Amino acid sequence: MGVNADGRRELLGLQVGDSETESFWSAFISSLKERGLTGVKLVISDAHVGLTKAIRRMLQGCCWQRCRVHFVRNLLQRVPKAHQGMVTAALRSVFSQEDAVGLVERWDDLAASLAERFPRAAELMAQAKEDVLAFRHFPQQHWKKVWSTNLLERVNEEVKRRTRVVGIFPNDASITRLVGAVLLEQDEHWQLEGRRMFSAESMAAIPSLEELPAQPSLQEAAA
Repeated sequence: MGVNADGRRELLGLQVGDSETESFWSAFISSLKERGLTGVKLVISDAHVGLTKAIRRMLQGCCWQRCRVHFVRNLLQRVPKAHQGMVTAALRSVFSQEDAVGLVERWDDLAASLAERFPRAAELMAQAKEDVLAFRHFPQQHWKKVWSTNLLERVNEEVKRRTRVVGIFPNDASITRLVGAVLLEQDEHWQLEGRRMFSAESMAAIPSLEELPAQPSLQEAAA
């Protein structure tokens, strides 16, 4: 799923694969580019290594937003169950900040407070900081919609609901036919609805590719 220059959602493509390897994701992104995908400035996903490597190689210069929901799950795996509620609440306070400076300061404060009791959690926060907070480089009006993959997950839930009825597909083509029909139906709904996800003014405020910061994690993924 993507958001075009007018601030409207579009479903960009579908591909069936056996695993989420770098080669699979690279081939998929390449197919999108061959069909005309250009100027990508932000990709939002989980931290799957194959995907992040493909993003770095195929969409050079863009930002990568590590889904905050997936990150929280990863972080809580490094915290004893009795303290997970406290850490979750503290993370919410990070994302409640209204400016980029406040976000970074609150993130650093939380990481420092966890360092002594939960060093592995603090280590992950340090490693993931730029990726989980990448949304701060974009207009504030966009933050809540781009700091996670929630919008895409809603589409995925409908796909799961429709495919669960079938159970086992005989081949890849049958998957593509059914899932493709579900996605086409969703895309047509968005186009007929005509509602922008982001305003034209806020889209115009997105930095150019040259102005976006380099992310060490994506550089390392491509090394």
